[in-house]
Amino acid sequence: MPAPSRGAFAALGRLRPATPRICRQCARVQIRAPTPSRTYSGAAAAASTTTNDPTTVPPSNFGIPPEPKPAGLTAPNYHIKAGVILTRTPLLTRPLTSFEQAYFFYQKRLNERLTLPFITSVYFKPDTPALIDWNMKMKDRQGTVAKELGVYNGKASRAWDDELTVGDKLSQHDTTVDLLLKDSVMRVSDDAEIIPDEDRAPPEALAPRVSEADLKGDTTRLDRAMDRTLYLVVRKDGKDGEKWEFPAAGMSTEENLHEAAQRILDETAGVNMNTWMVGRVPVAAYVKKPTTYREGAAAAKGQKTFFLKGRIMAGQADLTANKHNYKKFKWLTREELKGVLEPAYYRSVRNMMADR
Repeated sequence: MPAPSRGAFAALGRLRPATPRICRQCARVQIRAPTPSRTYSGAAAAASTTTNDPTTVPPSNFGIPPEPKPAGLTAPNYHIKAGVILTRTPLLTRPLTSFEQAYFFYQKRLNERLTLPFITSVYFKPDTPALIDWNMKMKDRQGTVAKELGVYNGKASRAWDDELTVGDKLSQHDTTVDLLLKDSVMRVSDDAEIIPDEDRAPPEALAPRVSEADLKGDTTRLDRAMDRTLYLVVRKDGKDGEKWEFPAAGMSTEENLHEAAQRILDETAGVNMNTWMVGRVPVAAYVKKPTTYREGAAAAKGQKTFFLKGRIMAGQADLTANKHNYKKFKWLTREELKGVLEPAYYRSVRNMMADR
């Protein structure tokens, strides 16, 4: 950086004739020092030290416009409530479509083509009842190792012909179950003697996917719609008639949202349930605006209900000793809730529900 010329110091002396003579180093510092900016706090302090002269103009509000005051009502009041959306997760997987059944059947036959040949000596000891039973069943399947694929040899010359014809029911779930149950019947006794057909013990059939509650239409039982998610709703009788909703009630200022939700669930459906709160944050919210008169005065406060998600693992709801005037309860699916809940109420919670 070039050294400053002497002309600058001479000009400084002419511009400031009243200042005392200073050294060159101090003059260099004063020339480079920036001009301090006057902040709002400094301006306010200077304004407070001025005299109370009536001719003095009071300081402005430093360019900040005043906040506009609301012309109408103030912010409406709301009652804060906590609620619980108690769910029962699906107990069964959903039924497969016809395309999915055909796809999985094709994968099984393809596996028969790609795997190594089945070695009987690895799994069965010679001259045992299990080996005799296996050989009899292999003869019925014409050498097919898999039990649910029908007559198909993945190592034969026509192994490429592994697709079913249209209308063949071999890939359906019911046919697969029947073939597996038929193959599970033991034909040879422990003494290596063939058991007659009338003396063979029938296998235990699978439980049906449709329960007794589905057949009777009982919506209070948990063993219905076992491949769907169920939601607990309760009915409250009021001035406007019957009203179905999720368990909800007011909460105090001394408890958290998850604590209030658990308390409300216990007070509503009893303590004979093994439940679990999934989280501590709401999954849905329902807002009911307050009602007002024509003059603008509030007639009734609004409601803001925050719902937490819960799950039931065991037990059943019991409204016998509930403290919130609930009369009945139901376990309903998502589509059934749409026909029971109010439209605005359903729209506020539908996005947290599972597809099935």
